[in-house]
Amino acid sequence: MAANLEICHLSDEVADLLKKFRFRKQKNMAAIVLKIDKASLKVILDEEYEDIEISDLQEELPPQQPRYVCLSYVQKHDDGRVSYPFIFIFISPQGCHPEQQMLYAGSKSATIKNGGFTKVMELRSVEELTEETILDKLKLFK
Repeated sequence: MAANLEICHLSDEVADLLKKFRFRKQKNMAAIVLKIDKASLKVILDEEYEDIEISDLQEELPPQQPRYVCLSYVQKHDDGRVSYPFIFIFISPQGCHPEQQMLYAGSKSATIKNGGFTKVMELRSVEELTEETILDKLKLFK
């Protein structure tokens, strides 16, 4: 039942943006940061970043508010191959308002499904968003 829960739904703008983002052809790291608008109960665009490093993205995120991060990551493999995993990252910092946590947690599954994500990560703080964390979690998807 929880997998079918949808408290907030994607705005049409975000649904279109994620579809284009998923099939982007650029070979650099990019991110779309989504937030929930409590008034409309919609998942909306917070920020969009092109050619960004993880450390810079970490600095841009609010430390005490939940966010969804949609990441087109550049993964360099040991054998020389390069892949571009499409990753959904749910950041829910400890200490944020319980109502916010419930809105984001209750909308996560529907956002993942509607966005077409296959790789999902959950972090409890912005500080956890590092290259090492992403690479460690990507190993679990093999």
